[in-house]
This record gives sequence, C-alpha cells and structure tokens, in this order.
Amino acid sequence: GETLADSTQVRLLRETGHVPVYYFPRADLRPDLLAASDHRTFCPFKGEASYWHVVAGGGRAENAVWSYEAPFEEVAEIKDYMAVYWNWMDAWYEEDEEVFVHARDPHVRIDVLASRRPLEVVLGGETVAKTTAAQLLFETGLPVRYYIPREDVRMDLLNPSDRRTACPYKGTAGYYTAEAGGKVHEDIAWVYPDPLPEVGRIKDLLCFYDEKVDAMILDGQELPKP
Repeated sequence: GETLADSTQVRLLRETGHVPVYYFPRADLRPDLLAASDHRTFCPFKGEASYWHVVAGGGRAENAVWSYEAPFEEVAEIKDYMAVYWNWMDAWYEEDEEVFVHARDPHVRIDVLASRRPLEVVLGGETVAKTTAAQLLFETGLPVRYYIPREDVRMDLLNPSDRRTACPYKGTAGYYTAEAGGKVHEDIAWVYPDPLPEVGRIKDLLCFYDEKVDAMILDGQELPKP
C-alpha cells in the first residue's frame, strides 16, 4: 500500500518482442523501500542488470527492481534509471488513471466503428448471434473484433464463467461459456462491462472468438479465420 515511485520524468522503453517498460529516474524511487540484491542478468542489447528487493507494507518482493548501471551505448539514456516488475506491484497510475497489465504503447491505436452490415455468428451448427448493429474494433496488430448488442445474442445459450482478463487499452473483461450443438464451448465470448473511456462504445457488448466459432458471416460472406 506504499508508493514506491512517483515521477514526471519517466522514460518508456520499447523493445521488439516485449511490452513497453517504464524507466524511472533513480532519484524518484524511495530508497528506504529498496534492498540491494546479488542477482544479476545480462541482456545482449542493454548490458548487465543489477537488482533490488522491494520491502514495503510488511512484505518483500524479491528482485522486483532492476537497473542497467553501465548500459551499452545504444541505450545510454537508461543509465541512472530503474525499472519495476509490473505484476509485483499493487497498482500503477498515469496521472489519476490506473494503467492495467503493462505500460501503454503509444504506437498502438484502437478505433471502434459502427456497422449496419448484417453479421451472423454460427457455433455448434446454431446461429448464436445475428445483428445489424455491431461495433467493429480495430486494434494495431490484432484481428478485427465484432462486438454485438446483447439483444442480438442467444443469451439463453450462454452462461457467465469465472474467467477474467485485463487489457491496458480496453479494461477488464468477463467471459461466457456457450452450450450449442450438444457441446460446451468454454469461454467462447467476452464482454467489457466497464471499459476504458477510449472504447466506451463496446460497453456490455459481446464478442466471440472468430477463430473458435464455426463461422462468422459478414454481409453474406464468411470471414477468414484470424
């Protein structure tokens, strides 16, 4: 429950194949919550990393903070900066907004577009959704997702599951399991009951995994599997 770092001078490191990482000026982390570790790792692109434990609130997070004290020249800007393992902290905030899962990538864009084209979802040989009011969500690097109003979904075939996932760009999703065609289809659809403001138009709409249903038919044409 204690604040480990608070800064207006954070750097964002984007590295191919990895999620973005916040690097904080060393002076902006509370030294009284840090205990030096003997742990070291080596990165062929950044150099050798030193580690610190975080001791706070009666707990201890082993090797939760790292720093490249003598980074390679190509990443010299992270010298005297420290990074923190995301999942080992209670919460992260950017200004007054909580950030989920990992730092947001400024190169990721999300657009939500309304569509009146007829969309049908077939699962287990049954039509489980049919609509002319889908919201199409376009997210950089991911397949288009089709969000459907509840009134256009066979909710009698769906049951909420215990699964939850979080997305840094959309929020926290709940899942539904479907019974169709005599089979149980686990966590086949999801919903964002309280999405982040940027994607507020998908609130309470259901989305099915294109790759797991029998078919998604848009405007009379079956969509290819992602």
